[in-house]
Amino acid sequence: MKTLRMLAMLAAFSAAVATAEQATVEGWVIDSACTYSKNLSQPKSVACAKSCARAGSPLVILTDDKTVLLPIENAVPAHGQNAKLMKFAGQRVKATGEIFEHGGSKAIAIQQIQVVGGR
Repeated sequence: MKTLRMLAMLAAFSAAVATAEQATVEGWVIDSACTYSKNLSQPKSVACAKSCARAGSPLVILTDDKTVLLPIENAVPAHGQNAKLMKFAGQRVKATGEIFEHGGSKAIAIQQIQVVGGR
């Protein structure tokens, strides 16, 4: 009986864990404040994106369909991704990684990233 209860709890926990899918996306590395408060479709400039990121605004990837992907680390404890993304701030990139969705928000655990042009 105890084993069945533990198996049921494990199944419920597994169903509650966010699902991830491997994907490649293209978009702009932009600070999150400009994405939401200014409704920008791309950064004003590389310098602007880097300045906001240095001031603490999290960098995100904004795709052409206006999907905002929060870069995350798929590890515990997780670390912020601004340092990893700073060299891409204000530029158009192609990123490959696991895409997570939770409560209408999306995140990406980046495995590969490269500049694809745009600036």
